[in-house]
Amino acid sequence: MQTYMVGGAVRDALLGLPVNDHDWVVVGATPEEMVNAGYLPVGRDFPVFLHPETREEYALARTERKTGRGYHGFAFHAEPGVTLEEDLARRDLTINAMAQDGEGRLIDPFGGQMDLRARVLRHVTEAFREDPVRILRLARFAARFADFSVAPETMELMRGMVDAGEADALVPERVWQELARGLMEHRPSRMFEVLRECGALERLLPEVDRLWGVPQRAEYHPEVDTGVHLMMVLDMSARLQASLPVRFACLTHDLGKGTTPASVLPKHIGHEERSARLLKAVSRRLRVPTECHELAEVVAREHGNIHRSEEFGAAAVVRLLERCDAFRKPQRFAEVLLACECDARGRLGMEEDEYAQKPRLLGALRAAQAVGTAEVAAAAQAQGLSGPKVGERIHQARVEAVGAFLSPSPSGGR
Repeated sequence: MQTYMVGGAVRDALLGLPVNDHDWVVVGATPEEMVNAGYLPVGRDFPVFLHPETREEYALARTERKTGRGYHGFAFHAEPGVTLEEDLARRDLTINAMAQDGEGRLIDPFGGQMDLRARVLRHVTEAFREDPVRILRLARFAARFADFSVAPETMELMRGMVDAGEADALVPERVWQELARGLMEHRPSRMFEVLRECGALERLLPEVDRLWGVPQRAEYHPEVDTGVHLMMVLDMSARLQASLPVRFACLTHDLGKGTTPASVLPKHIGHEERSARLLKAVSRRLRVPTECHELAEVVAREHGNIHRSEEFGAAAVVRLLERCDAFRKPQRFAEVLLACECDARGRLGMEEDEYAQKPRLLGALRAAQAVGTAEVAAAAQAQGLSGPKVGERIHQARVEAVGAFLSPSPSGGR
């Protein structure tokens, strides 16, 4: 029985990156031998075990055979006779198909180290085409390693997979899992650029794919192209270290611009409501988590109003806060504003601009939150008011508080 460190841990060590997780392959062992040695079996589809002390994953060397379409269409074969090289051959990319033995020696049968030096993402064998998830994984690695290019033959192979309908067989949960991980990478735009180049974006997210080539008004968007703008917004969200819900909101905030009638371009009147409707369909199709969908829905619907809010008086600001549910969910509102900041700064030449709307609206929210709603309600009820009338009094008190914040007295100041 021989044990090898494999995959990402080997790759990242060679790149000089931190190694947080280790994966191991065991050659020459049976499941019974692993259990007898104290390992805990956890794999449902193939033999994977947890180390009795470190709890790291140890998988028996295995091969696989395509039996049907999609991610689940495989039969796995694991027995003591399967070699390390056979196991590595089934992996996706050469940079992930390296191993290291107990003495620290590198086993690299497919040239992964050379591709690391050349900064190339290349498939290991033609078996790559059998698993459409690998398209998503490669695109995600492109987002992580932004200075790596995709080997031309690998891009051609992925296009063939898409043309053959393999991407259509992907299950929604796995698509979302990979998209979410790609959104959280260093340069998320690269993921979508790769997916678009191979044709997979049109199949998986046609609402996003159709944004390229859609013009916008140059005075607001010097980059003009909506798809280009979207990629800039995503990369700004990474630069500002935004959470996954914020990054998903950035991805979907302008979906409605893809359905603007050509006769009114480059104006996009009403695109916010169209974006919210399209977002609902995307979230349902990909089974997006509620937290991500709800924040994205607020951003899609209200980002135009938030951008224009410096023109708003106190009453309009309070109505905006109410529509965003800012009083019940102030932390989520702060994330809504962060997504809007990414949108504003994700434009050519505006990357370093301040987003004054954010501190203004957060200050207005704090002023409105300082209103003693219980006292206002009690006073209204003492006057014989009830129900909506009490709510109107609270609303008016908040408007007055926000008005004082927006227009401080000469002796005071915000």
